[in-house]
Amino acid sequence: MNRVVITGYGVASPIGNDAETFLESLQVGKNGIGPITKFDAGETGITLAAEVKDFPFDKYFAKKDAKRMDMFSLFGIYAALEAMEMSKLDTDQIDVDRFGVMVGSGIGGLQTIQDQVTRMREKGPKRVAPLFIPMAIGNMAAGNIALRVGARGTCTATVTACATANNSIGEAFRNIKHGYSDVLLAGGTEASITEIGIAGFASLTAVTSEEDPKRGSIPFDKDRSGFVMGEGAGILVLESLEHAQKRGAKILGEIVGYGSNCDAYHMTSPRPDGSGAAKAMKLAIEEAAIDTDKIGYINAHGTSTPSNDVAETKAIQTALGETAQKVRVSSTKSMTGHALGATGGIEAIATLNALQHQFIPPTINVDQLDEAIEINIVTNESQKHEFDYALTNSFGFGGHNAVLCLKRWED
Repeated sequence: MNRVVITGYGVASPIGNDAETFLESLQVGKNGIGPITKFDAGETGITLAAEVKDFPFDKYFAKKDAKRMDMFSLFGIYAALEAMEMSKLDTDQIDVDRFGVMVGSGIGGLQTIQDQVTRMREKGPKRVAPLFIPMAIGNMAAGNIALRVGARGTCTATVTACATANNSIGEAFRNIKHGYSDVLLAGGTEASITEIGIAGFASLTAVTSEEDPKRGSIPFDKDRSGFVMGEGAGILVLESLEHAQKRGAKILGEIVGYGSNCDAYHMTSPRPDGSGAAKAMKLAIEEAAIDTDKIGYINAHGTSTPSNDVAETKAIQTALGETAQKVRVSSTKSMTGHALGATGGIEAIATLNALQHQFIPPTINVDQLDEAIEINIVTNESQKHEFDYALTNSFGFGGHNAVLCLKRWED
């Protein structure tokens, strides 16, 4: 069995597209939510989204790339290259046959699908773009990353809705732990702030119709009314400890546990008692081989929907038992919105930052906690806190539950 460490990460998010900005935003509780600017959303009844701002396209891409890849692939490649740069990973110095990619997307190229279906209806099937399929299919972020960096090892794209990135990171952790790979790029990417994306979730009554950015994504607040759509990518460089030490890499943290299961209850709603999510949390803690009182922080799935937040509260109480009231909990979706298949990657990076810098990111803009929320939610301002282990939760439509356990690294 190999120990699995994190040696780099890259992020594209509504609160920053580089490590320094993202960390500072977490510490000060920056709100990345605002009016939708990508299109006129008036007819959808939805006004808010958490868009990636000032995306540094020119850093890694040429104009032709925007015509050959959907934005979800571009976000993914960007985050992967940022992660490799931080990790100082030189492909000339490693075995690229044992270097792979495990990056998923919940939906894939939704803007491309929307554009090309519209084009077909208006101009006929002969006018559909030749690259429509390679731009749209959800595996192409992973494929394009592998092409860009020359990773010839395993290359997969897990699709488990909002649990996608956590499942991808968890499966990558296991892949390295059991010796199949030396290095993996793992995480998720999403670009679903589109007319059809917003309209679809609005019809499902899953997104909030709130107009005030400060009252949009308010997990655990008594007035929460749905999630705010986010976008971006979060990707980690995972390595076996031996491989990282051999090449002299700076180690940022360690993954020590992973839990994955299914509610098998409902297409879109979690089990009301949170039992499925609780089991996934227990599995991650069991693999980490620690007692529940060692968990100092939980980055909650915390979507700001009425059903999720209460069910997750019950899950935490069930999984941690008597220690549930002591652990600090927050939802960074209050700042970033809900980036669907990318959210676990972005939140794993937030959790890693919390461990590295010994603080708890806040759940911002909470006025009054729901009376049914009986756990220790950190609201509005970050808190200094000394802790060694953290969980990060992701739960997806279809009943998918995925939980990671991270450990603070000490030389």
